[in-house]
Amino acid sequence: MSVKCLAIDDEPLALRQIVNYISRVPSLEIVESFDNAVEAARWLEEGGECDAIFLDINMPELSGVDFVKSLENPPIVVFTTAYSEYAIEGYKLDAIDYLLKPFSFEEFSRAAQKVVSVCELKALKSRMDTAVPVSDGAADKDCISIRADHKTSLVKYSNIVFLESVGEYVRINLADGTKMVTLFRLKNMESALPSDRFMRVHRSYIINLEHVTGYTKGRVFLTNNEYTPIGENYKEAFVKFVEKIG
Repeated sequence: MSVKCLAIDDEPLALRQIVNYISRVPSLEIVESFDNAVEAARWLEEGGECDAIFLDINMPELSGVDFVKSLENPPIVVFTTAYSEYAIEGYKLDAIDYLLKPFSFEEFSRAAQKVVSVCELKALKSRMDTAVPVSDGAADKDCISIRADHKTSLVKYSNIVFLESVGEYVRINLADGTKMVTLFRLKNMESALPSDRFMRVHRSYIINLEHVTGYTKGRVFLTNNEYTPIGENYKEAFVKFVEKIG
């Protein structure tokens, strides 16, 4: 399938790079590019269509974050920015990925694959159950059945580092660095996972407690060198877990 993409960045060199990267991925198609979000918003209002947007966050007049917030039904979003502090804000908007400038074509390609995976899932007409806990009888081999990328995979609980909500989909981050995107809501995934091994720490995140390496105010650090935010409504339960193991 061909994914129609919109690129927005106020830096000419950065915009050209994104357009070039998009053109190098066979499954992506650049339909339009803008050096400001105001014109992009006008283009969409006038009937412009796209499946995904690659856009900068820190832009004059209208920031990337405010631009996405203004969209009634935003397409798939990948933020590109030179400021890492915007990452949490980006994920709050269900962005499927966040590219920190300067980023390589390899990094862009990984984000592009996530975009394509989600588009393929959206194209599915039938909505089927995609997560069912299964076991072969050994506690250390318990796993969950995940349907993604046109196949069903058995994923060990121990290999899951954290899960994040992306609208009607869930992105599963694995210990080996790979990611899976499946058509499933986070609240249903939470019910399918064992509560003694997984904990919801934010409305958009579930973590594997075995992979927690530390925490600070508002963040949980994990073994894959990533972190997730801790929501106010989930902080008390997490603190109790920390006190229990400490």
